[in-house]
Amino acid sequence: MPIAIPPLAGFAVKYIGVALAGYALARSTVPGRRDQRLEDIMDATPEGATLHTEDGQMNAGIRWRRILRSGIAGRGLEIDATALARLKVRRRT
Repeated sequence: MPIAIPPLAGFAVKYIGVALAGYALARSTVPGRRDQRLEDIMDATPEGATLHTEDGQMNAGIRWRRILRSGIAGRGLEIDATALARLKVRRRT
């Protein structure tokens, strides 16, 4: 039974393009650094959303923590997502 080459070639071109884009993205990124002070601030952020304002500045924080389990007594996966944002507005003359 013959194999249809044109449909396979289309899939190959698509996946090779995705692989090359991923490789280029991986090569263009630089290794980051971990700042322990920032890690401590993120750990101290309360769960949920917070928002407070001062003169000309608004700060927001969001923390979402969940444990996902495959069953009642199954192994779990803990997800801890934290986002911090600051918006400063100043009048310039």
